[in-house]
Amino acid sequence: MKNDPVVARISAAQLDGLISALSVEFVRLTECLVSPGWRLNLGGLAAPGIHYNLSGYGRMVLEGHPPIALSPHTLVITPPRQFFHVEVPSADPKAAIAHEVEGRWKVFPPGAIRRFEAGEGEPQLMLICGYFQASYGTSLDLFSTLTAPIVEQFDRTEHIDRTLAMVLQELMDEEVGKGAMTTTLLKVVLIALFRRSLTTTNIWAERCSLLSDVNIARAFSYMAARPEAQHSVDSLADTACLSRSSFMARFTEVVGLPPMTVLRKLRMRQAASMLIAHDRSIDQIARAVGYTSRSSFLKAFRDAYGMLPSDYRALQRGEHTSAPVE
Repeated sequence: MKNDPVVARISAAQLDGLISALSVEFVRLTECLVSPGWRLNLGGLAAPGIHYNLSGYGRMVLEGHPPIALSPHTLVITPPRQFFHVEVPSADPKAAIAHEVEGRWKVFPPGAIRRFEAGEGEPQLMLICGYFQASYGTSLDLFSTLTAPIVEQFDRTEHIDRTLAMVLQELMDEEVGKGAMTTTLLKVVLIALFRRSLTTTNIWAERCSLLSDVNIARAFSYMAARPEAQHSVDSLADTACLSRSSFMARFTEVVGLPPMTVLRKLRMRQAASMLIAHDRSIDQIARAVGYTSRSSFLKAFRDAYGMLPSDYRALQRGEHTSAPVE
């Protein structure tokens, strides 16, 4: 029996490290209802999309890709800037799609129910569609290299429909803690998806660069879990079980940036979080994220966020701030 190529690429421990250090947030989320004989046009945002079919049958058609059959509990991740439409064939198999609704550029007013309705009467297809960011550091997007859709079939017992419905309600209610709650719920959905990468017979995991190279995933997950450690190219190459030159080349190819640049971004993300959540001094935070030189830390933070750490803390807490550093 042929081994599953995805299972062989990344271990559960490495995947756990990648998920733990992942930052996620919604860009927007919408309920989509489509009736027989109707089409709903969506997509085009500069962020990956997440689409979960709550009930009914239809199909999703992405430009340049084969149609995707939608049945209850189908989950689709679409690449950034990807236009697509969802549609439900007419009851008459010979009839073409007769009507369509353009939803690509619709703007909802604050507090409005975010819903697209394509058709009249009882909808055949009911989806929750949204866009999100899943990143490490300030600019490392896990799905930035995705060029084809990810499709997985779940079932009712995994409660993804309930989780996304809770997210949609949180976004509409505008309650205190909305950001933290939606982030947590979205991560639950992504964890369910990533768990599939360990057992699925699909090859979608190979399209996510960090899941496609087991050696680089090992080094990256270690770096992301402990950005404050005194990592070096040599120590990370040893973790990846690669020579220094091979590690540098493969890391840069997979992640898109050299390892020390990535480490700096991870440290800056950790520093930014600590500045908001803690009252530690700037020197204490610098040491906590792996910097022994205050000046090096200040320069790295200013390069990442355009201002000094003290100004960033004051800005995020709504306090008086000095002018941002140009």
